[in-house]
Amino acid sequence: MPRLATTTLMLALLVPPAYAMNGMDGMIALPSMHTAKASMDRLEAIAKARHLKIFARIDHAAGARSINQALRPTELLIFGHPKGGTPLLQCSQSYGIELPMRVLAWEDAQGKSWLGYEAPAGYAMKQADPNCDAALKRLTGTLDTLVREAASQ
Repeated sequence: MPRLATTTLMLALLVPPAYAMNGMDGMIALPSMHTAKASMDRLEAIAKARHLKIFARIDHAAGARSINQALRPTELLIFGHPKGGTPLLQCSQSYGIELPMRVLAWEDAQGKSWLGYEAPAGYAMKQADPNCDAALKRLTGTLDTLVREAASQ
């Protein structure tokens, strides 16, 4: 099966239909019922409660303000746990470019808040190895659960 068809099939099987794919960049976006900041606060709290390590939280809008520029609320959370990432890295260390997990919260021009992340199924394009499928599915499930919970009421 051609590589693009295989990747498309994997995305269709791993990406929940409630999410919107943003073009061909592989980003999955879910509307949030909270502001971008509140969504990120919720995601960070949920991740910590599940014993995930928070590596960084980056406020891009604050960075823009520091140079007297305007940017709608935009924050990035970088988090993970060796239990989730190590199995993928054992399959191929090139997964290290994708890990730890990253979720972006932002507010669009209409004031709607979103949570988004790169589809973990897209990681498979870097290294086709059937032994990595289970680890990739677990990571996808964890990320999906965290984002859905943070975005909901």
